[in-house]
Amino acid sequence: MAVLFHYLLAFSTQMLYFYRYNGKTMQSQELAEAIRMHRKAAKLSRVQLAELAGVGKTVIYDIEKGKESVQFDTLRKILKVLNIKIVLTSPLMDNLND
Repeated sequence: MAVLFHYLLAFSTQMLYFYRYNGKTMQSQELAEAIRMHRKAAKLSRVQLAELAGVGKTVIYDIEKGKESVQFDTLRKILKVLNIKIVLTSPLMDNLND
């Protein structure tokens, strides 16, 4: 059974920031390590993960090496295969829940 991790994405006018569930800013290398850890736990090669996600094998290599300029849709496909969930949050959404 795959482990489910929650990552929060916060959008500003200029950048996309990754946050862990505890609010700490997530660096691209930490995301790379999470993806690599899940891929290995699933006993998938980079090629196998790429095929399952419908992306090129070099994308998996690039992400695992910490490349920051990856299309969101591509990242979403990879995370879906690895059963990693993305949770969106923002101050506006927080105010709606109050």
